Amino acid sequence: MAEALKHLIGPGTARDTADAVAGAFSRFDPAAFLDDILPVIDGLELMQRGQCIANALRRHLPDDFEAAAAILHACLPAPDRAGLSGWALLSFNQYVAGHGRDHLETALGLLKALTPHFTAEFGIRPFIADDQEKALAIIFGWVTDPNHHVRRLASEGTRPRLPWAMRLPRLVQDPSPILPILEALIDDEEDYVRRSVANSLNDIAKDHPDLVADFVERHKADASKDRLWLLKHASRTLLKKGHAKALANFGYEQLSDVNVTLALENDHVGFPGELGFEIRLLNIGREPRTVLVDYAIHHQKKDGSLSPKVFKGRSLMIEPGDSATIAKRHAFRPITTRVYHPGAHRLEIMLNGVVQTGADFDLAAPGDSDGAEQHAR
Repeated sequence: MAEALKHLIGPGTARDTADAVAGAFSRFDPAAFLDDILPVIDGLELMQRGQCIANALRRHLPDDFEAAAAILHACLPAPDRAGLSGWALLSFNQYVAGHGRDHLETALGLLKALTPHFTAEFGIRPFIADDQEKALAIIFGWVTDPNHHVRRLASEGTRPRLPWAMRLPRLVQDPSPILPILEALIDDEEDYVRRSVANSLNDIAKDHPDLVADFVERHKADASKDRLWLLKHASRTLLKKGHAKALANFGYEQLSDVNVTLALENDHVGFPGELGFEIRLLNIGREPRTVLVDYAIHHQKKDGSLSPKVFKGRSLMIEPGDSATIAKRHAFRPITTRVYHPGAHRLEIMLNGVVQTGADFDLAAPGDSDGAEQHAR
């Protein structure tokens, strides 16, 4: 995957950049620019390739950032001309983040113009880190922009814990400065923007669970279907963790009158392989119950201890005296984000965020799927 990703930027990207800049800057020397890039770019990874082009731009554009920014802006698509778009603009992000820090308004204006053609969510973060108050004041002005990419940049670029991007420690500690941005976009007409708002709130919930639960409570009254989806998606980490107010916000009460039983298909799972299990719920009370069913796999770590990961299940309503059966299969297969260790593991079933029952099982060593089948027989 990494090998394929790095080819999103390559010699062709450098040549396209050279052509675009030459068309906007008469004193630009495209041959010298490419001589700085082409001999080395094939040996670099994706982000390094973008930075290589950004470094060459630094050497061949005017030292004055204001003048350089105007040239880069002229390389973007416009109604009367074609221009650079897509991954070719990663280097523009990197150039601006590296060399525009003393020119806040010009730099953010260029990133705003760039974002309809390629994301600028990584490029704006150094400016927020440098001067949070002034940067957020400018970014808040984007929430009414007619372009939905710009509106999304306002929410996505300010996420405290944006994946694969520099963290914003001040906003991790105190996210209140970005709440007005999220509130302004909570009913945006574009799902693309609303999903970003939900993800930002979910980021905040990891450090300030009560703040997000209160935010959801304030905004769920008379909410549209789209807003309710956003608020629930924003609460997903809190719901997995069984946060009482987050559960109550969506009608998931603490349950005492729903019995749950768990049956494993097999207590020894091969690798790769699947853990099959069945959950049976019985409402022994006198009222219908809304039940959120999740499960956690406690994976064995290298030191033999167990580390849980919660997986989303389903929500259902169970009438008094009724039962419901849920059959699940959980796959164990090689993935890049987890190292599996053979040995004792545990499955736990949660109703409305509270663990109700569980069962132990063994995971075989990689390649031992046959042994697991023999153990089952």
